[in-house]
Amino acid sequence: MRPVETLPAAGALWDITTPVRPGRIGGVDMAGFRARSAGPLDLEVVPYPAVTVAVDLGDAPLAVGGADGGPQETGSVVVGLAPHGLRGRGRDIECLQIRLSPVVAHAVLGPAADLGTAIVRLDDLWGRDADRIQERLRAAASWADRFAIAEAALARRHRDGPAVDPEVAFVWRRLVTHRGGVRIEGLASEAGWSRKRLWSRFRNQIGLTPKHAARLVRFDHAAHRLAAGHRPALVAAEAGYADQSHLHREVLAFAGATPTAVAAAPWLTVDDDAWAAPGYLTSA
Repeated sequence: MRPVETLPAAGALWDITTPVRPGRIGGVDMAGFRARSAGPLDLEVVPYPAVTVAVDLGDAPLAVGGADGGPQETGSVVVGLAPHGLRGRGRDIECLQIRLSPVVAHAVLGPAADLGTAIVRLDDLWGRDADRIQERLRAAASWADRFAIAEAALARRHRDGPAVDPEVAFVWRRLVTHRGGVRIEGLASEAGWSRKRLWSRFRNQIGLTPKHAARLVRFDHAAHRLAAGHRPALVAAEAGYADQSHLHREVLAFAGATPTAVAAAPWLTVDDDAWAAPGYLTSA
């Protein structure tokens, strides 16, 4: 287990703990979060090219939902790829967050088309097993024990779950390797499938079309470059957008905010510390 890092974000000090070494399954990242704040927290969450499992370990329930005040889910939740306007709200937050490459998520959580960009309760996907795992995580003596418990549960489900088609995994790797800047029309022929078959199978198993997935991966790269202090014009050029206006439209579409606002998003300030080796970059 890496030493705890304490970093400020969203009006709180966050104790962040991560495993000391990669786990048994490629495409999986885990981090433990504990907030120290004087009152309730309202966290803006920037979309990310991974399926996220947030296991609530705090005394007060964590609520996750849209920024528009719509329906919320409380407790342990699974967040699909690229939800719009996502926020987390709670007091004395403590949670284990797991980021899964969508290639891995297909086996661990089930077909992504059933999840899409939605937010669902973990027990809706795992049933009573979700309650048992959460109880064990709460009772664990350390974050190292929590990581081991979660990894064992994921490994079991990954072994027994349905694998994505090799062609789908290949296309996802191509999108990630090129940070979304790949010619979408050529992916089907590279995979040896027709365009119609690739779009159907990719959408069913990953949760987005190849084009939407490429946009999400490119947005993620751009968001982190903005958060690192790079000018929007430079980020637009480096990330392969047609111009700065194109970057503005895409950031607004995914994050519901301008590039300037995303650059200052509190949660991105801890992102590189919590996720030093992004799991969506690899797959099992």
